[in-house]
Amino acid sequence: MKERFFSGLLRNVSAGTRLALFLPVRWLHFRASPGQYALLAAFNLCVWVVSNTLQADGGTLNLQAVAVYLAQIPLLLLACLAIASIHGNASLATLLAVALSASDLAFELAGVAVFGSGLGPGAQLAGWAGFLLWGWLVAVRATVICTGARWRQRQTAWSAGVIALLMAFSVLVLPRADLWTQDAEDEEEPSGLVREEVFHSQGDLIERQLAAIAPGRAGVTELYFVGFAPDGSQDVFRREMRSVKKLVEDGFGAARRSITLVNNAATVEEFPLATATNLRRTLAQVAARMNPDEDVLLLYVTAHGDEGFALSGYAPPLDLAPVNPTVLARALNDAGIKWRVLVISACYSGGFIEPLKDDNTLIITASAADRKSFGCENGNDWTYFGEAYFRDAFPRANSFIEAFPVAAQAVAQRELAEGLAPSSNPQMQVGRSISEKLRHLQAAR
Repeated sequence: MKERFFSGLLRNVSAGTRLALFLPVRWLHFRASPGQYALLAAFNLCVWVVSNTLQADGGTLNLQAVAVYLAQIPLLLLACLAIASIHGNASLATLLAVALSASDLAFELAGVAVFGSGLGPGAQLAGWAGFLLWGWLVAVRATVICTGARWRQRQTAWSAGVIALLMAFSVLVLPRADLWTQDAEDEEEPSGLVREEVFHSQGDLIERQLAAIAPGRAGVTELYFVGFAPDGSQDVFRREMRSVKKLVEDGFGAARRSITLVNNAATVEEFPLATATNLRRTLAQVAARMNPDEDVLLLYVTAHGDEGFALSGYAPPLDLAPVNPTVLARALNDAGIKWRVLVISACYSGGFIEPLKDDNTLIITASAADRKSFGCENGNDWTYFGEAYFRDAFPRANSFIEAFPVAAQAVAQRELAEGLAPSSNPQMQVGRSISEKLRHLQAAR
């Protein structure tokens, strides 16, 4: 008896999979009884728990997610009773409940395959829309098979409406949540500045690093590097800045001509804080070490940006002053740095071009003034533009200017493939005199 009971579960899951894949299936292929439905519901719950557990990276059990999952069961039964009543046969409710639940395993596996593959936001939205449409079509097909109705009959249209209402209620009112949630972190902990010794060591840290910057050599065009990553809320900016710093130091022999300002919990004892005050101080000290008519500054900025062209700054418990195009232009001009390469990776970073452009400056931005850029997510090692420009294009082109169109095209293709619209539309402004200076810099490598 027990073997027959569980063979019914296997038969229902098999029929449900064929139903979801639009393969031939009849209502006789389902084993419908209250006991079989209860077993199928328990099996689907186990599949959901195992799937969520395997995908989660630890965390705390979210009992509310379990309650929401279980609350959807009576909603499904009510919908099945309503559909059975539409067709004038209340006894169909159990068969409908089994048929509508038998495809859950197929949907769970498909969801893991699609949404566990690291899709971009646009592609995820399109994926969810396709997923919902697929689920609705499969559910309508199940009602047609179980009731013996035809697709064009009025009862089928009413049944399809009931299913649409059920899905809308489930998505909008009772959406499934993650079974495991990450523990909330103390808001003040990420910066590390709550530790007194770290806070007070920051002044010595920037002094030591500025003092270690080597003076320029007369008659040689050299590159000086300043990195500025003011947003400590996401690790991608720290990772990207560290990679760019290494690339520049190795490629231009600039290990003693570089300094990086970063806000991040992991680097408060390694890098000085990325604040407006530290940026002005750093640019002034670097300018004092450069040969003003010979050497070139590369300033790389990676952060979030807003529509007012302000860069995000995050280093709690500090309340950081914003860095915008006006602040940056004043800091560069006050420092007296003549030759500049400015690469700014942030949303709306094209807004930095107009206030900063001159004959001696190359400005490259990850986006136009009215566009967002992409890739600033915690698990990433690079932003989309930083990866395309510094990791991929620059080592091959060996030129700040020639690397740009290659990177811009790569970013556009990636955004198109991931359904991200509107595209970021990276920008470049080349001053009339900077191209020749950069050729001298490349020749001196």
